[in-house]
Amino acid sequence: MELVAPVVVEPLRRRRCAECGAGPLERMVLEFNTRLCLDCADLGHLVFLPRGDTALTRRAREGSALWALVVRHNRRRTRYERQGLLVEEAALAAAEAACLADAEVRARRRARDAVRRAAQDVRVRETLAAEIRRLFPRCPEDRVAEIATHASQRGSGRVGRTAAGRALDRGAVTAAVRASVRHVDTEYDVLLMRGVPRNQARTRVAPVIDTVLRAWRG
Repeated sequence: MELVAPVVVEPLRRRRCAECGAGPLERMVLEFNTRLCLDCADLGHLVFLPRGDTALTRRAREGSALWALVVRHNRRRTRYERQGLLVEEAALAAAEAACLADAEVRARRRARDAVRRAAQDVRVRETLAAEIRRLFPRCPEDRVAEIATHASQRGSGRVGRTAAGRALDRGAVTAAVRASVRHVDTEYDVLLMRGVPRNQARTRVAPVIDTVLRAWRG
């Protein structure tokens, strides 16, 4: 049977509990569109564990018979984002003790993982740079390095981190070079700051981009 954890909301505007009138509420539960404080929702005995420490969060959650997910709405991204958990105090204490006991082991593991990821990043960047040089042999070396570094940044979702980019798809690599030329060698950013719609700005700078790419292809 799949477990479904209660969801606790950190309201952007402080509210009051519909049952006991307590408030303004730092955290609340929405139950059938009714705002409840944690005590009225039978979660008042739980303690808050902020997000950030993966091992501590996992252990506290596993050791807590009852736990709840804490979220807050991000207006800019128009979505709810996780802030942490509410867990039993005893479970949190046990999790903290367990994390303290193997802190050195986990620190060494993180260090090894960091070295491994750094080596992977170098390989991705160098491979992408080599393909840029092949497709655009007259591209200045400093721009090759700049484009490869920008496009392959870990966690960015940019071309170098997509499946097409890792496979050195010609279109994906060209898109990364084109994006660099658009921002560095044209007035595209200035046009955006002047309020020109993005599609219109791209159309206006397209001839300049094509000229630069032809020159770099040789």
